[in-house]
Amino acid sequence: MYAITSFIILLFALIYLFVRNLLLSFFRQKKARYRLQHVRDSQISNQLSAYLSKMNLGYKHLQELLEAVESKATINQILTVTFLLFISGFMFGALFFQSLKGVLVITLIGSTLPYLMLRMKLVSVRLKTRLEFLPAVEVFYQYYMLSGHKNVKTALKTCLEENRMLYPIKPVFEQLYRNLMTQRNMEESLRIFAMTLGHNWADYFIGILRVALTEGSAVGPNLKDLILDMRKAQRLDQLDRNKLLEIRIANFTPIGFLALFLGINFKVNYANSYQYYVLDSAGRNLLLDALLFIFISFLMGIYLSLRRM
Repeated sequence: MYAITSFIILLFALIYLFVRNLLLSFFRQKKARYRLQHVRDSQISNQLSAYLSKMNLGYKHLQELLEAVESKATINQILTVTFLLFISGFMFGALFFQSLKGVLVITLIGSTLPYLMLRMKLVSVRLKTRLEFLPAVEVFYQYYMLSGHKNVKTALKTCLEENRMLYPIKPVFEQLYRNLMTQRNMEESLRIFAMTLGHNWADYFIGILRVALTEGSAVGPNLKDLILDMRKAQRLDQLDRNKLLEIRIANFTPIGFLALFLGINFKVNYANSYQYYVLDSAGRNLLLDALLFIFISFLMGIYLSLRRM
């Protein structure tokens, strides 16, 4: 009887230990899965946050670019046109070139065209305002000194009201004044001003304005030093501007040569040219390669123009 009782107790103890270890193992696995799932959710959440942050930065960049070139188009209009060109490029590449290369190249060119046009307009604005920046800063410095170092906004308002700044630099300073007076974020206003002008002297000028606006310090000596440095570098600045004009001319030269080449071919022998460049796949591929190289040279021209600023 004692032996049977001992056996039953031992059996219950083994069953208890087995069930306990089984439950502990189950809860540990459950906890590990919960932690793993939490880590995965955190990673997904972080990736989503990073993606949304990049989208927000891209949206803000496009908005500031539109303001910098003073475009009348809205962001929604630009995005709509980009989407329509994306679809049109995809369909044209598929129907005309009938190849994956054709679809990718034409879609890429079409979808990036609105942004590239804005960038080209920005380069044009920078070229027009580059030589007028020094006289504008000199006028601003005079009014700032006459105001007794009180307020850069007041000095900016006075020189704009008295039409001492000339076109095309005047609208740029007017935009800066409007942004500062409408209680807009100061850094954003200065960033748009810097994007519009796009050269180191504008960055130095913005640094001086930032000190005056945030700390209220007198910046007359800093403005004077900036003007002296710009006067010394004026001749070199003219050479850089001539190089920018050469880059812009080189940008559009391949397009002119391609149009001239096709025009002569179609003028001399329309039937054979149509057969080769439209119906024959080899001719279409030749046109596609030409468009691709022109697009790459166009991108390089914009890149070099922005780097030269």
